[in-house]
Amino acid sequence: MASKQRAIREIWMISREYGNIAGAGGVKDVVAGLSVTLAQWTGRSVHVVLPRYGFMNPEQLGFTPLADPLVPGQALHFETDLHYPDAARREKVKVWVAKKERVNIYLLDAVRFREKLNIYTYTAEEQRLHPWQKKGEGHFDYFAMNILLQKASLDLMMLLGRSPDVIHCHDGHTAVLPAMISELPGYRNYFRKTGCLITVHNAGKGYHQEIADLDFAQVSTGLSLAFIRSAILDDCFDPFLAGSKSAVLNTVSENYARELRETRDDVLTAWLGHTLLLRNITLEGVTNGIDPDVFSALQPEKTGVAAAFDLLQDKKLDGKKACKLDLLQLLNSKQGIRGIRQSGFLQKDTSIPLVTFIGRLSGQKGVDILTSGLASLLARRDDFQFLLLGSGSEEDERALIALATQKENTGRVCILRGYDTRLASKIYAAGDFFLIPSRYEPCGLTDFIAQLSGNLPIVHYVGGLVKVLDNKTGFTYANNNALELTAAVSRALDLYNTDSSAIRTMQRQAVEEIEEHYTWKKVSKKYLALYNTSQTNKFTEALHDNQDRN
Repeated sequence: MASKQRAIREIWMISREYGNIAGAGGVKDVVAGLSVTLAQWTGRSVHVVLPRYGFMNPEQLGFTPLADPLVPGQALHFETDLHYPDAARREKVKVWVAKKERVNIYLLDAVRFREKLNIYTYTAEEQRLHPWQKKGEGHFDYFAMNILLQKASLDLMMLLGRSPDVIHCHDGHTAVLPAMISELPGYRNYFRKTGCLITVHNAGKGYHQEIADLDFAQVSTGLSLAFIRSAILDDCFDPFLAGSKSAVLNTVSENYARELRETRDDVLTAWLGHTLLLRNITLEGVTNGIDPDVFSALQPEKTGVAAAFDLLQDKKLDGKKACKLDLLQLLNSKQGIRGIRQSGFLQKDTSIPLVTFIGRLSGQKGVDILTSGLASLLARRDDFQFLLLGSGSEEDERALIALATQKENTGRVCILRGYDTRLASKIYAAGDFFLIPSRYEPCGLTDFIAQLSGNLPIVHYVGGLVKVLDNKTGFTYANNNALELTAAVSRALDLYNTDSSAIRTMQRQAVEEIEEHYTWKKVSKKYLALYNTSQTNKFTEALHDNQDRN
């Protein structure tokens, strides 16, 4: 007999990133967008738990100490077990709280979090103070940070007397939590009615938060060594495999979920998708949403761009031209851009199509292919300019700087190393075409952001980027090599030069496609269905346990 679904009234999100409070990539936008949307329903409460990193000032961000529910007038403090193989240990935690857009946000304040000046990697300042903490390298205690976040989140819920309908765990940083709920008696009994969902934002190698030290994995989590060994992938304890035994799993696009289970691209994940398939574990796909209002070209005061423009109504997009001129003037200013290292510049001619790229300079993002293709295009065509904002691999940076500083490319290529949100908004608004040559891409949000700015994406047709429709909302190419990339860019440039009305039609269609399929209001309903599935799984598990005992 089918179980009766419970209404999803209380949702807790556990994440390392959230909105403009703590962000490193697309996870911040997904967690914030989904949380805010779900919180708008009357009678539903949404809670988000994050670490309090050292770069945060909780009071300036609008947070206050969380009151202890049992001790009037006192802030809540507690200790969470985080044992090492050679020592029994506890870590002290204080909690800050704020309510933003109807979402309850908690910051877990512990020394292990507070001493970090960046979310995932060490900074130049940390390297200056401690030379062994190399800039750009991941935190040495990443696994302990993750387990502390998960255990302290569960402890917080228990101390507040909360019994969530669903705990939504974001990425490998929080994927062990469902296993701890299922396997550890203190949690298992308290959260017996709580379902769990794990969202895999990136299944690539290095993103699982796996650990080779099985003894430390066992002692820090409290899970049995037998359980730890049952969740081994590529000779490491894998949080996704661990959590998959007692949670619903999804990734951030339907096509990425398919690729992981059905294609050889899964080799890039150490065969996570195929391992889940062999274990008869379903990996759902839900393409990320976006809030068009946040990135609206109609609100320059929010994004910091020079002028407003309406992609659905305007005929000539004079506002977008003003944005391009403003950016070109900025790139030619003598004082430069604060916090950004600039190589090369662009001509102050708004009639020349501007090809753009914003993102990490890494192998996953296909920057080596972009650089090779760009060199070929520059040698063959003189009818475009190229602008890049990002940082990462030193090898990629050197190759791009070399292109920007070549005499024959003077005024045609500009490389901006670093990142600034308002500068990124200016580039989105000024650009005509936006390159995404990723080798793999679970979903992609930059294509959405670019489309909402009239910056048509040119993408490798892979993963979540298949939502870009060729010749309708952007341009796509199938094989990720420099030859096909340059062919796609040339196709876009030729259309720009010969049929401006076709370009204008594509800009409108891109916004209409987002409004019809990809707003968070629409996508959140798919997540509610997964939350209900996690509840059903919990009921079925309990039913089977009772039958086994009988």
